[in-house]
Amino acid sequence: MKTLLVYDPPMCCSTGICGPDVDPDLVNFAAMLSQLANAGVKVERYNLGQQPMAFAQNAAVKDALQKEGVEVLPLIYLDGEVYMKGRYPNHDERPAFFRAAMGVGKEAAS
Repeated sequence: MKTLLVYDPPMCCSTGICGPDVDPDLVNFAAMLSQLANAGVKVERYNLGQQPMAFAQNAAVKDALQKEGVEVLPLIYLDGEVYMKGRYPNHDERPAFFRAAMGVGKEAAS
């Protein structure tokens, strides 16, 4: 089973539809994570504002935050490797991300 870990910046919710500034990449990413979880991918998502201990307890995430600051978030790990950092997959990157998370390909997009 593939494992996908997402370390989000602090935000009120992970859907992307909170507040006046809707981020379409975040909305689509949240929907894609739901599809991946339903397809059997283990998806874990952490929000810095709501789950800071998850960030402190992961040495790699803690190190990235100390070196690069919160601009490194979101940090997206696929099977323990950084897949993307500092942003969510955009429209053009989502198909490759979905395939990689499903185990069909491993196109890195950092």
